Amino acid sequence: MTVFPLTGEHLALDLLNTRPTIGDLIADPEGLAAWLEVEAGRVGPMGEVGPDEVAAVRAVREAAGPALAAVRRGERPPEGALRVLNAALAGAPAHRELAWVEGGGLEAVALRDAAPGRRLAAELAEAVADLLAGPRVAEVRECEAHDCALLFLPAHPRRRWCVASACGNRARVARHYAKRKEA
Repeated sequence: MTVFPLTGEHLALDLLNTRPTIGDLIADPEGLAAWLEVEAGRVGPMGEVGPDEVAAVRAVREAAGPALAAVRRGERPPEGALRVLNAALAGAPAHRELAWVEGGGLEAVALRDAAPGRRLAAELAEAVADLLAGPRVAEVRECEAHDCALLFLPAHPRRRWCVASACGNRARVARHYAKRKEA
């Protein structure tokens, strides 16, 4: 079973975090299916996951990384990254449809008419576009642990680690041992 080190952040960051410092957590259909299960409710239903879906999602992720890095520096994203993201968005444009919700009320649901891989890539590219063009893009941080490269949006301005109980504890323990060693 694949364990994802950090989920529940902005969907675009969760996607980028599927490539930690070692390995690729969505390199195969099983890994992608496990990630989609973790992200249930945030990503539309997928059904069967195959190599086409893996390739489409990885293409969006590989374009999102350099685009986010550039925008965080206040620079123009690479043209190739924008081309990939825009192609994914155009591959399955969304239209909204009103649906009655049990218990009363209307809900506007985004629907995409395309093959599953293209739908998923478009949905993830939309999350990336929302982050890149949104007001919080400058707040995205990389975990300060020396052996971690996960990204997060801090809820508190003093947050330094992706997961305080993992990376934060390792940093505190290392700092403690360094102080004891000096003494």
